[in-house]
Amino acid sequence: MVKEVILKSDKIPRFEGDGFGLDNCSINNQAIASEWQGQINHSEDASDTSQENTPGCVCLKFDDLKCFEVVERQYEAWGVIFQNSLAIQPSNPAFPAHTGLTVLMGSPKSGLLEVSFLRPINWVSALVTSSQRLVLTAYDRDRKLVAQTALPGSNLANSDSPIPPNTLLSIAANDIHYVTFSAFDGQFTVDNFRFCF
Repeated sequence: MVKEVILKSDKIPRFEGDGFGLDNCSINNQAIASEWQGQINHSEDASDTSQENTPGCVCLKFDDLKCFEVVERQYEAWGVIFQNSLAIQPSNPAFPAHTGLTVLMGSPKSGLLEVSFLRPINWVSALVTSSQRLVLTAYDRDRKLVAQTALPGSNLANSDSPIPPNTLLSIAANDIHYVTFSAFDGQFTVDNFRFCF
């Protein structure tokens, strides 16, 4: 059974506390989500699943996760499941977090992080820092390639890279069901993961 979050408002929800913020984002109708919000009982009016009542975009903040916590279904209530993902607070200054302290990295298989969506989306983005070329690939329900974009090379902090750390990678396409982040023989971090329906 799939749980769905229903927000009864036309306005962007405003949440108080350090774990939330738009960080100068101009996306309309966006919900800022953290892991603990996914634990809230959203059973009221669960039968009302009309598009106008759901947030257009969701931005995941990872600061409620514990360091070295395996990340899989913590955000399932928001419509997303991670695979091969670990929450970390980077001790290496080459991988700075953009907001807060916690980011995601691919683990136990290094250089790979997979995300599946419980309903199709049409836009996904994240701030990434990588030791190698990093490819963001989107797939449809049948795991056929829909779109792909790449960070052309390393963008570690305090390096001679012309690309700054926490560079935005995004894909816009219809019917995205899965995305992968992959860096062959490399390490990378993901922060401010966003997706839109």
